Amino acid sequence: MEKTPIVATRGLPANDLPTGACNCGTSCAGLNLRRFAPARLPASIVELTQRETFILAILVLFLGRWLNRHVAPLREWNIPEPVTGGVVASMAFGALYLVAGTQVSFTLDWRDGLLIVFFTTIGLSANVRMLASGGAMLATLTLIAVAILWVQNGVGIAIANLLGANPATGLLAGSLGLSGGHGTAIAWAPTLKSTFDLPNAMEIGTAAATFGLVIGGVLGGPLGRFLIRRHQLHPQTAERTSVGFEYAEEAKLKLDVDGMLQTLLVIAIAAGIGTELNALVARWGLKLPDFVTALIAGIVLTNVVPRLFPRLPWPTGTPPLALVADLALGLFLAMSLMSLQLWTLLDVAGPLFAILVVQTAVCWGLLTWVVFRVLGSTYDAAVSTSGYFGLAMGATPTAVAVMTAITKAHGASPRSFIVVPLVGAFFVDIANAITIQTIIRLMGH
Repeated sequence: MEKTPIVATRGLPANDLPTGACNCGTSCAGLNLRRFAPARLPASIVELTQRETFILAILVLFLGRWLNRHVAPLREWNIPEPVTGGVVASMAFGALYLVAGTQVSFTLDWRDGLLIVFFTTIGLSANVRMLASGGAMLATLTLIAVAILWVQNGVGIAIANLLGANPATGLLAGSLGLSGGHGTAIAWAPTLKSTFDLPNAMEIGTAAATFGLVIGGVLGGPLGRFLIRRHQLHPQTAERTSVGFEYAEEAKLKLDVDGMLQTLLVIAIAAGIGTELNALVARWGLKLPDFVTALIAGIVLTNVVPRLFPRLPWPTGTPPLALVADLALGLFLAMSLMSLQLWTLLDVAGPLFAILVVQTAVCWGLLTWVVFRVLGSTYDAAVSTSGYFGLAMGATPTAVAVMTAITKAHGASPRSFIVVPLVGAFFVDIANAITIQTIIRLMGH
């Protein structure tokens, strides 16, 4: 069996995801599918430069904000603004592809930098008291996340077997494509292709990850709204929101030049330390995404520097830090979602579609009736649960976007913004790699 290293590969899709590897017609590796490739090759490709991509991402984020302000259900159901704009944009680009045969290609080099900036701001927002209060929730949600990895794979394999599909399809539509996302699906597809004779593993995995990313962003907010209203929950803190501002605050927002400069300086220093830390752990043989070490660097700095230099201006809890976090996350997700090749979902049919629908229902039910209660049935538990839905179905940034939309409407939940990103950015990846390796070994026997 081909061995795959245990690395943290979770992430959102690259712009050039492989497509079209399988053209076997109506059946492939036990799947009753038309095919997992675009219905047609593009007649032309429009390649946008990095500057053009960035300008378009800003416009997409503006579109999401405008739609959420003017279409009441979007804001009422806590749909994140970048999800609204990104999905609409990706649908428009998908229509352009299907109708005119024109594919828009994006340059996404700046996207990774935005993710690093965002997670640095999350780290800089975490003080010792918050970390201590979130310790029990962090441990609990980590154990829950590990259990849900096994549930997703069990459901996926069971439905695949029930429908007569290749059981490896259940893995790709399980924790590989959902909790793992595009990065994990791409990393493991060659192993499943060779081990289980699944020629279109890459296409199945990326289709499942795309489905999960959209569903996680669209349904995470409504889950939080349901829990908050059903149990009449309210914030347990008067602190400012970690990302962005409550909707009522936006019109009264005041920023000053010194505050913005201090915030940008601290973010740049923390991100630089995170990059050096990443290089250090890489020399020790542990590969981590840059944004994880940026998060760690931010946490360390914000809990050390203000104590050593109490008179030094520090951005934790300030409007400039919340604004930078909101913009970095919004632009990152706008780029990611507008670049999704949604036309690949047109070929999601038969067993794969059935697996993904069941996965969505099972995840929603578990989080609503079990996880929320285990986390304490509090406001923080509701925010974390809804964010974790975005994580379990999509990706860590999607989870944070869902929580941001909820806290803008209902109030701050600082613990959730530490616990959920830590679980998603670090623990889930390692646990998922071990889980997948174990299941593949068991299936091989």
